[in-house]
Amino acid sequence: MDTNTTPQPMPAPASIPYPQTGTAARPQLSERVNFIVFGASGDLTHRKLIPALYNLTCAGMLPTDFRVIGFAFTPMDDAAFREEMRKALQECQEATKYDPKVWEAFERNMSYITADFLAPDGYEKLKEKLKELGSTEEQPGNRLFYLATSPSFYADIVDRLGAHGLVTPSAKQGENWTRIIIEKPFGHDLDSAQQLNIAVHKVFSEEQVYRIDHYLGKETVQNIMAFRFANSIIDPIWNRRYVDHVQITAAETLGVEHRGKYYEEAGCLRDMFQNHLLQLMSIIAMDPPVRYGGTSARDRKADVLKSIVPINPEALAETAVRGQYGPGVVDGENVPGYREEEGVNPNSNTETYVALKLFVDNWRWADVPFYLRSGKRLPHKVTEIVIQFKRVPHLFFHLTPEDQMEPNLLVIRIQPDEGISLRFGAKVPGPEVHIRQVQMNFSYADAFKVVPSTAYETLLLDAMEGDPSLFNRADAVELAWTAIAPLLDIWKATKPFQPFPNYGSGTWGPSAADALLARDGRSWHNNIAMPVATIKPEVAPCVAGEPVGVRRAASDGETDGNKPGI
Repeated sequence: MDTNTTPQPMPAPASIPYPQTGTAARPQLSERVNFIVFGASGDLTHRKLIPALYNLTCAGMLPTDFRVIGFAFTPMDDAAFREEMRKALQECQEATKYDPKVWEAFERNMSYITADFLAPDGYEKLKEKLKELGSTEEQPGNRLFYLATSPSFYADIVDRLGAHGLVTPSAKQGENWTRIIIEKPFGHDLDSAQQLNIAVHKVFSEEQVYRIDHYLGKETVQNIMAFRFANSIIDPIWNRRYVDHVQITAAETLGVEHRGKYYEEAGCLRDMFQNHLLQLMSIIAMDPPVRYGGTSARDRKADVLKSIVPINPEALAETAVRGQYGPGVVDGENVPGYREEEGVNPNSNTETYVALKLFVDNWRWADVPFYLRSGKRLPHKVTEIVIQFKRVPHLFFHLTPEDQMEPNLLVIRIQPDEGISLRFGAKVPGPEVHIRQVQMNFSYADAFKVVPSTAYETLLLDAMEGDPSLFNRADAVELAWTAIAPLLDIWKATKPFQPFPNYGSGTWGPSAADALLARDGRSWHNNIAMPVATIKPEVAPCVAGEPVGVRRAASDGETDGNKPGI
């Protein structure tokens, strides 16, 4: 076992061949941080956390005395842990190009504790490790705990951290702070989320708790607020007078893969709607905050969740659709149905697809439907938000069958091919007036010539800086569970109206989902054949330096699905 306990400083930013230039770059954190990962042997640490920390190191953003302490009951010593993380880093497509010198300096400050999450001896080992690294009762140092375990361990780990004196009372910078990041899912229904909040608040104040949803760390999700509130032409039309409806889609081509056992307990509604989709909806529908940081933006998002019209159990067919994929063809390959997947009950009624119609009962959005859908084994992997505006009230053109008169569409692409597209009508060149639909496109990749930093880089750095803006608050989590609670109860007690499976892999979901919109005279936006990144923008931005956090060549997009550490 590696016995080196002397803190080793990170290499200075100037020695790293990945410089950040321009005034937009975030400064290096000056405070020492001990980053303790519970579940450090798991998939999330391999695929997301260590690559994100390495990227931050390459950008010169981490403190010079940044420590990583892994905690899990998979037997390993320090050397084995470092080697495992090195291999994971080299295989990760989201990581900055591997540099042996940078990694060598980074891994010297990594250590590992083999322990059971429920046994007291592991927490005593952690206490001793922190003392070895310079922690004292008077100066305990800054501690950032990360729960990357199965959710069933969250309350027990928090309780034991408090019982063993590992939590300081402060959350403020410069005051030997302690903070904790808790992965989703936060509870499996409203009651369990409330109980978990009670358990967490017995040990941590709300200011110390960072409930993470990696969607909120995506550059394109943050850009929604910039698009809405940094452009004066947008807000006047962002309301019920001009918007016909909103569609939010999170589609995946993959099945449940190795997550069959987890998915049987969760299902699509818990896995995607309670967090990702309702968070996107709250950002789209929120009123302008007073300021970006602090509680203001989170207050406005919570206002949206409070305003969601409760689902009427007696009119469920007009509000919600559930589905489950059967066998089919995706990307030219035959794939099995959900019931044939590993770890899945062959008679399972777990939903792999959900479509909802929701309303927000406030001045801005009254009577505007928000259509949300998510599913597995769909034809394309895409997350996008479509704002369809109302049709013009009067057409004075002499239209022919050649003309295309469609409502304006604003498409915000979250992933892949991140960007924004606006569809509008234009005159076809010639002596006669004919209208065609054209697109104006903005692409992150083409406009800025860089790939945005990963969500975990942004969120980890925010947590170290004490900025909770992109994390979920206790009330928001409970409000989101409240919104879907009627569906959870009814679907648990009843069989699907259409027997499962009710849509083939490689299709856009059950026919009932199409009927959900067709009854309102609308249809899903399935035309995603031409990503916004394929058309070069007419105007290139003037950028003095690299955008914040950007430091890599182009790589594939993120994938979801956190496998907890053991």
